[in-house]
Amino acid sequence: MTDAAALPGQPRGGVLSGPATPRAVNVLAPNASAMTLDGTNTWIVSEPDSDLAVVIDPGPLDDGHLRAVVDTVERAGKRVALTLLTHGHPDHAEGAARFAGLTGTKVRALDPALQLGEEGLAAGNVITVGGLELRVVPTPGHTADSLCFHLPADRAVLTGDTVLGRGTTVVAHPDGRLGDYLDSLRRLRSLAVDDGVHTVLPGHGPVLEDAQGVVEFYLAHRAHRLAQVETAVENGYRTPAEVVAHVYADVDRSLWPAAELSVRAQLEYLREHGLIQGSV
Repeated sequence: MTDAAALPGQPRGGVLSGPATPRAVNVLAPNASAMTLDGTNTWIVSEPDSDLAVVIDPGPLDDGHLRAVVDTVERAGKRVALTLLTHGHPDHAEGAARFAGLTGTKVRALDPALQLGEEGLAAGNVITVGGLELRVVPTPGHTADSLCFHLPADRAVLTGDTVLGRGTTVVAHPDGRLGDYLDSLRRLRSLAVDDGVHTVLPGHGPVLEDAQGVVEFYLAHRAHRLAQVETAVENGYRTPAEVVAHVYADVDRSLWPAAELSVRAQLEYLREHGLIQGSV
């Protein structure tokens, strides 16, 4: 994560464990940091009248958190039927194997290395569990394996790290690529415009109630940062570290290592499009 700018829309309260939509409940992991904001949001999604639930991003390998997720499901009179991953970063996925052991579930992810069971995830997949419908939306860019999950019944999208509830996310070069990320943001904008998605259920930070506004903000922010990086190079800032110190001077220095990943992705994008020459 990089900047902590305010996003469009009104966050739905604070970042607290509990219901966010009729079908989605958040259990906040105790791993708050500059990179994870208030912690990882582990999402439990289910139809209100079903006894089956899907868990998205069990989070870090923290036994207390994983058991809290199971307890939350069981208190609602349900059981975990499936575990899904938005991507493989440890704050989202490290606890998945342990969680699968606690619940006896399979783990589905885009990256085969993260799967437990024979089925992975791919663009266009529709997951149905206990009457619940989740549609898999490919959103590479933050990482190559990043996915979002469209929850049509709640007009919501679970975005992992592709869109956050506060601030903006890092394009984790070299695995993450800026061109892919911009395409993914446009895909999410289409979900908002064409499919009526309104609510963002992020992997970190509060729920947001203006999906289109948030995505438009992200696209504008990326265009602004890209222009700043291009200008910095034209003005003689040669290394990624120099560009970060110039462009991200107003950002907490603890976030500069993450910002440098995004800068490297931006420099690669500018070279690929012939906007800067040589290596930086």
